[in-house]
Amino acid sequence: MIARRSVHIVLIAGLLLLVAGGSAAHGQRIAKYGADFLAGGVDARALGMGGAYVAHASEVTAGYWNPAGLHRIESTQVAYMHVSRFAGSVTFDYGGLAVPLDERSALGISFFRSGVNDIVNTLNAWDPVLQQPKANYESLITTFSAADWALFVSYSRQINDRLSAGVNFKGIRRSIGDFAQAYGYSMDAAAQYRVGAYRVGVTVQDLSTMLQSWSVNREEFQLSGDDINPDTGEPYTFSDVFGQDIPEGGTELVLPVVRLGSGAVWPVGERHTVTAGFDVDVAFDGQRAFVPNMGDVSFHPRVGGAFNYAGVAEVRAGLQRIQTGGDLGGITASPSVGAGVKLDRISLDLSFGDFVGITAEDLGFTYRLSAIIRLQPPDEP
Repeated sequence: MIARRSVHIVLIAGLLLLVAGGSAAHGQRIAKYGADFLAGGVDARALGMGGAYVAHASEVTAGYWNPAGLHRIESTQVAYMHVSRFAGSVTFDYGGLAVPLDERSALGISFFRSGVNDIVNTLNAWDPVLQQPKANYESLITTFSAADWALFVSYSRQINDRLSAGVNFKGIRRSIGDFAQAYGYSMDAAAQYRVGAYRVGVTVQDLSTMLQSWSVNREEFQLSGDDINPDTGEPYTFSDVFGQDIPEGGTELVLPVVRLGSGAVWPVGERHTVTAGFDVDVAFDGQRAFVPNMGDVSFHPRVGGAFNYAGVAEVRAGLQRIQTGGDLGGITASPSVGAGVKLDRISLDLSFGDFVGITAEDLGFTYRLSAIIRLQPPDEP
């Protein structure tokens, strides 16, 4: 058992680097999943609608979906969301703050963390001479975390009664314990247009193209102990024991993604509303497996809706990850449902997703719990 973990789990940092970081010898490469930890979205209200929210974003969480809608806040807002994925093995946390600057503009800050904690590191628990675990292997086992962090600074400005614009300035940090880390920077640009009950929006993510630079701490891959490799006459190295070279640092490019959104909010009677949304993400990184595509351009649609009762309670449903092909053939989608309440100064929302198919059977549900607090404006009594 420990032997298999030595070969497979110990090397998780190196294997992840080989997948994500590329090799310096090959120079820059296009990253299909370089910022994928941000793709899941934020705000249980938006996610309950399947993430069809680019045209609707208008509160503090607009800093993620469409910063152009951020100016619509009337007072300072604070938001938080927690997500548990894959039966709790992966956690995602989001926090946001938005402050109106005047009647036509606002500033926001968003913070994100996605991580896998307590990954077992048995690098020094394996005896390279006897080819078995060391006698005291339990005391030599340590743990580490693989985590991705992001910080957004958002600005929104109303151009006229119908049109608004916004930008995000973004920085990310990715780490695999002390083995390796990467940094990246980029910006987003966005717009939102509303007329009557209808609205459209667009967000160009990573408009400047994000360059992620990986660095590897080679010392973390060195083995402890003074055992000599008889073939080399030197102490055993990582390569000697595991048959792989220590990964090299490198750079990768995260290409822009254009997020297009449309929607409407229709009144039902005097107190209720129905909301509908349809979004499509257009990516240029060559994804072709199981997604609608035209060559290297792939399309990722989302659709959702909500019924709001008297401005207090709301129920939602949506579809995301709409894909083609796969083991079942045809078209598949991941449904989501949710509900929430909006009180005087606080909104509480809950949504569920991934409750059909292989994800639910093997890895459990994905639930999202979020809250938005609207602080009292200074001039209110």
